[in-house]
Amino acid sequence: MKAMQVMSALSQETRLKVYQLLLAAGAEGMASGDLAEATRTIPSGMSAHLAILSRAGLVKSKKVGRTVLYRADRKPLEGLKGFLDQLNQ
Repeated sequence: MKAMQVMSALSQETRLKVYQLLLAAGAEGMASGDLAEATRTIPSGMSAHLAILSRAGLVKSKKVGRTVLYRADRKPLEGLKGFLDQLNQ
């Protein structure tokens, strides 16, 4: 179930912070190194967090030159909201 994957991805503090940073960055996105620095995470750890967020559909990436930029995708949150609304009926 996709909702469970989204909730699981966002349940970890660093991943939630990364997602919030990417939401704030908007369409411009952020490089993984900048995300690692902002969250005081080692680069290899950031790669693991971004992979989990990507598998959950929360993060999209785009290669620009030698840099990979990440941006938040809001669609999984909309799906999660719908899922939670159904539980509340």
